[in-house]
Amino acid sequence: MFDAHLHIIDPRFPAPGDAGYRPDPFTVADYLDRVADLSVTGGAVVAGSFSGPGQDHLVAALRELGPSFVGVAQLPPDTSDSHLRDLHSAGVRALRLNLYRGGTDDLDALVQLGRRAAELLNWPTEIYVDSRDLRALAPRIAPLPRIGVDHVGLSREGLPALLALVGSGARVKATGFGRGDLDVPAALRAVAEVNPAALMAGTDLPSTRAPRPFEPADLDLIAEALSPEQAAAAFGANARDFYGLPASGRR
Repeated sequence: MFDAHLHIIDPRFPAPGDAGYRPDPFTVADYLDRVADLSVTGGAVVAGSFSGPGQDHLVAALRELGPSFVGVAQLPPDTSDSHLRDLHSAGVRALRLNLYRGGTDDLDALVQLGRRAAELLNWPTEIYVDSRDLRALAPRIAPLPRIGVDHVGLSREGLPALLALVGSGARVKATGFGRGDLDVPAALRAVAEVNPAALMAGTDLPSTRAPRPFEPADLDLIAEALSPEQAAAAFGANARDFYGLPASGRR
């Protein structure tokens, strides 16, 4: 399995928090212990809103996890091209826009950053958003050449807007099932019907702020909701393709 969405919270690095929230530590060792029985061979380490604009924690996690893991950075709009290249050299392979916890005020500037990162380094942009907002946001994010949406878009009501985005090429993280109000199996099948290459499975560990954190049974749910071919792709090939990794999963 390529774990398409995880967080590392390393107490060696300052975390300014978000709206007063500061998560408990969750180190690389903690993560590897939690997934020891899940056949994880690589993954995407995602910077959270609580980490602030600095990416030293992300670079350190990638160094420790090795070349089968990539990073997803959360960056300010004025990030320089040279810094983007430095992060790429360290293993970062995507940009994240957290619109669920704010960030829409700078959205147009962040979209421009996403376009620069795509042109320079072929990075996709991941968006954490309630899919109920996608219809209104779609014209503003349309300039991004490749996007992924976190946690199946969270919302049952917003699923049609998410499916429309999938129809135009967006990928979807099959993660965070305890965060929204979706009928998860039905939503996964609907996404796969539009594009069987869209779904990317992950743990969302340590499930910060989730009403119901990740359980290994969530992976069983994916396998049961999809055809064997769709599930196999969701557990590996789809995410490796999204992050520009070869079939071996090593950057």
